[in-house]
Amino acid sequence: MKITFLIHNVYGIGGTIRTTLNLAAALADRHEVTIVSMLRHRARPRFAIDPRVTVVPLVDIRDDSADTADPLLHRPAEVFPTAEKRYGQYSRLTDRRAEQYVRACDADVIIGTRPGVNVYLARFAPPRALRIAQEHLTHDSHSTKLRAQLARHYRRLDAVVTTTEADAAVYRAKMRLPGVRVLAIPNGVPDLGLPAADSSAKVIAAAGRLARGKRFDLLIEAFAEVAAKHPDWTLRIYGAGADKSRLRQLIDDHELGGRAVLMGVASPIEAEFAQASIVASASEAESFGMTLVEAMRCGVPVVAADCPLGPAEIIHDGVDGRLVPVGDRQALATALLDLIADEPDRRRMGRAARRAAHRFDPARIAQLYEDLFADLAATRASRGRQRAMAKWRGRAGRALRRLRR
Repeated sequence: MKITFLIHNVYGIGGTIRTTLNLAAALADRHEVTIVSMLRHRARPRFAIDPRVTVVPLVDIRDDSADTADPLLHRPAEVFPTAEKRYGQYSRLTDRRAEQYVRACDADVIIGTRPGVNVYLARFAPPRALRIAQEHLTHDSHSTKLRAQLARHYRRLDAVVTTTEADAAVYRAKMRLPGVRVLAIPNGVPDLGLPAADSSAKVIAAAGRLARGKRFDLLIEAFAEVAAKHPDWTLRIYGAGADKSRLRQLIDDHELGGRAVLMGVASPIEAEFAQASIVASASEAESFGMTLVEAMRCGVPVVAADCPLGPAEIIHDGVDGRLVPVGDRQALATALLDLIADEPDRRRMGRAARRAAHRFDPARIAQLYEDLFADLAATRASRGRQRAMAKWRGRAGRALRRLRR
């Protein structure tokens, strides 16, 4: 089977890129896999790509590229949805290249990986291909305008795949998609083969974009209480972002210099998590929670804010980690203090976390996708009838409303 992924920019850094590469590599065990990158901004991808996976860039935006002289690159996109956050990076050239490639694509399955790219998939994919849209964000994180734009196009798809069942339920309730399977398949997270953390290090680790929504400020404030009672423990925060200066000032304000440290970007992050005894996440919103699984892979329990929609589908509270209310500094500090004080419980949770992480083995996730491919192929005709019936009912309803007026 030929499987093609459509992605924004495989040459960058981000959770969607990592999960796409993980899934592509797992599927490459049995299939011919291609990743089509809408944009290319550097010579080599930042993440390693399985050599069995073919990479095809469509628009090269490097300074010395011939594409930069194409006038279409400097004209705004007309197909890519205007309400999509990446709209400013797209152009008529991106529209044209995407249309040309996707219309001619001979893949059996084409998978889009972000909303705007999914519109290309819906508009241009040949009828013979199975068309699957992945949603790595969440329904409610999209603006009302974008949701309306997506609803018109997503009706042409075969499936919409979210990373959590909670988000899939929101899509089913709020976006009417007759004939389209809406389901959840979690992201795959590979086991890097690192030895499990021994839970003796007096280190709390955290990772993610240094952005306000990740609430590293709340974590620093909670750690200030931890540090007052356990001055030998440290907090290491990995990542980069616009909130770096504010977080550094907050560390200084709490006189935590040298004990709460902004460590910068680390990849792979698992090597750093393996040197910690607790991983913490105070984020107020997640579409999945890759860092949670990465920590669990290392045998490290996670204390996480129970935000919509991911952590509760990853962590079993009190078994392999702790869930605390969103935005509750005291609850976060208390959970950290409890794990610090009880090393046997910390070790027990770490062992349980390592076992639980196998749910996210890329091979298992690839099998879920293969099952979906088979189901979509088998139900193509019946889903087509559902789509046609819904279309007929819509026309009949509009005609009846006109008569009543």
